[in-house]
Amino acid sequence: MPGNQGLSHVDDEGSVHMVDVGDKPHERRRAVAAGRVSMSPETAAALRSLPKGDALATAQLAGIMAAKRTSELIPLCHPLPLTSIAVDLDVDANGVEIVATVETTAQTGVEMEALTAVSVALLTVYDMAKAVDQDMSIDAVKLLEKTKG
Repeated sequence: MPGNQGLSHVDDEGSVHMVDVGDKPHERRRAVAAGRVSMSPETAAALRSLPKGDALATAQLAGIMAAKRTSELIPLCHPLPLTSIAVDLDVDANGVEIVATVETTAQTGVEMEALTAVSVALLTVYDMAKAVDQDMSIDAVKLLEKTKG
């Protein structure tokens, strides 16, 4: 179906393309994303001592690495010089809430990097704990904040 229908990655003929941000100014940009992996209380209590190791430290590192590689994973994302990546994990009795904050000074935002960091960190917790809890679920991955300037 031709036409871009307001989508920035689709041209007037309906073909996908990377958005040209060449004329946009370099600005300080920040995005915060969050998600949750729910699990049994026993699994939540054991996250630092699972058979595969410390799920929390591994997930934090995986999230940071994923943010840095977002443009390799999402086809139309620009590679960005990230200036800061924080992946925070908050364990409660029924799971882990993960929040990623990503910053850059660039011509486009970092929301995809924040969402990728959260998603990969959640998947890492799931992978490391799946042998002890087959009833886990990943929920509520969302962008919380996007700012520039």
